[in-house]
Amino acid sequence: MHASLFLVSALSVFVSAAPTAPKVSSDVSKNIGIVSQYFNLLASKVHQSKAFGAAPICDLSKVTLPEEAAALPPPSPGLYLKHVAIGRGTQNYTCVGLNSTAPPAATGAVATLFNASCVTATFPDVLKMMTRASLQFDHSDSESLMRLAPTNLAVSGKHIFTNSNTPFFNLDVSSQWKIGEIPAGKNASIPAPAGAQVGQKGEAAVPWLKLTAKPGATGGLQEVYRVETVGGSQPATCEGMPDNFEVEYSTQYWFYAS
Repeated sequence: MHASLFLVSALSVFVSAAPTAPKVSSDVSKNIGIVSQYFNLLASKVHQSKAFGAAPICDLSKVTLPEEAAALPPPSPGLYLKHVAIGRGTQNYTCVGLNSTAPPAATGAVATLFNASCVTATFPDVLKMMTRASLQFDHSDSESLMRLAPTNLAVSGKHIFTNSNTPFFNLDVSSQWKIGEIPAGKNASIPAPAGAQVGQKGEAAVPWLKLTAKPGATGGLQEVYRVETVGGSQPATCEGMPDNFEVEYSTQYWFYAS
């Protein structure tokens, strides 16, 4: 597929007249500029790619983590970047047993992972804007979770927590890709960079992380980075909050394997 066709296809979900197209979040009005910036950037890349006349490059061998991730420990020697996904879902919290002045406690996360490896290798600036723009769309219904709005990136995995301190990534859910599974634990954390995009209701971006594999990982998967986070943070206290609640977030997960 020519690069221009690859990029134009990213518009298809948004412009489709089909009733199953994902809806814009009710809170998007304050961040509508993000969506506009995404499509402006995409249009410029389509224009550029017409001159390239080449297929999109999916080789991740020369791709490096965002510059701000240098504050995290680097990937371990001998590992290679196997997959990059945009994660779109919720960070989950509880106020059960906590007084109104206490901060909500994290109870994990649930997210769908969308295959962004080719975008990462071809146009990393588009990837960053995709991550921001995706949070402005409603992904609550099953149909919209088949593709990442406002792009047409396909599902490559699922992310859950198997217990309070074990994030789990299943990258074997697709019939197209069998990448592996990885239960992980936190190795390092840094605050999201100053100016990181806030969430649908102004929530701060959750920290950037390095995770390392626990026993049971497959496909050679060893390390995971969570970078370019958007939204997801809990309010400062439990005042006025329900017992259990979710905060929408998007991010990039970078998977390294041996």
